[in-house]
Amino acid sequence: MKRVIFGEARVFVVSLLLLLMPAMVFAQAGQIKPGAPPIEQPLVSEGDFAVRLGSALAVTTTDDEVEAESRLGELGIAPRNGWIADYPVTPDIIVELQNSLVEAVASGKLLLSKDEAHKKLSDVVAEFGLALKPYTAGAIYEPTPASCENYPNPAVVEKSYTSEGAPVVTYYCPPPDYYSLYAWVPYPFWWSDLWFPGFFILHDFHRVVHVHRKVSVITNHFNDVRTHRVFRVDPVERSRGKTFAGIGVTRPKDYIQTGVPRGERTIFNAPRALKMPAGGAATPPVRGGERVSPVLRGGEKIAPAPRGGERITPPSGGVRISPPSGGVRTSPPSGGGRERR
Repeated sequence: MKRVIFGEARVFVVSLLLLLMPAMVFAQAGQIKPGAPPIEQPLVSEGDFAVRLGSALAVTTTDDEVEAESRLGELGIAPRNGWIADYPVTPDIIVELQNSLVEAVASGKLLLSKDEAHKKLSDVVAEFGLALKPYTAGAIYEPTPASCENYPNPAVVEKSYTSEGAPVVTYYCPPPDYYSLYAWVPYPFWWSDLWFPGFFILHDFHRVVHVHRKVSVITNHFNDVRTHRVFRVDPVERSRGKTFAGIGVTRPKDYIQTGVPRGERTIFNAPRALKMPAGGAATPPVRGGERVSPVLRGGEKIAPAPRGGERITPPSGGVRISPPSGGVRTSPPSGGGRERR
């Protein structure tokens, strides 16, 4: 009798485990490796970053983005193409800011030691939820192919895109259906102790986000209301110094000219006001909820700009990427996230 009861109990336990196994496997696959970046990099505008950096360096106390950018620019502290208030802070911008801090210290414009300046920049970076560190193995970066070796299971990444929309900036290879929406910027960096050969950023984006209880715009499209023209900052060309200039550039003629006097201020750092819906405050979306966020052009909502007929080829020699069905890969051989030894 006892054997029968024990046998039935064992069958029940095994059956229960079989029922729970899919959920257990899904839970394990759905996790991102501890310490790895989220699927979408936290979004912070250059304007918000400049205000906090100026305060941390004790060179300004203003809450005005243009004033903070201008003061930092006077000290030579700026991204390579200058400050553009609504453009997102990406890994290459963090590296460019660190390099400019070193030059500001060396020239005597910033009365801090190099280590103190680095520490204050790192504190501001961390304050915005970023764990970015410059990759210092070499001063010149060779273009690195985009890699689809990811820490998260590709199925989890695709589920995130479907439920929350395409992220503006991500370090993981987008799902095949979204790949053509992205530019690949081959700029190596560390996120905590994980190395990445570059990052993906949407070709076209316009988002409204909350940053430290403040409503901010994140966009790469900028309007000149006087000429009714829209200027687009190309994410890849920006990292190469071949784009429009913002505040703090010492040689603006080296960049693309808009033909508009003081365009670095009147176009790329122009005052703007968020239109509030009738009877309430604006509620910014979480990752848009759309496949691609629309761009505002003169108040009119339009579709993202096409790529001019350009065919975007996925990585790995044009082979279409199919998400593997296996578990999480923790040591990619080439990009996508590599542990520091």
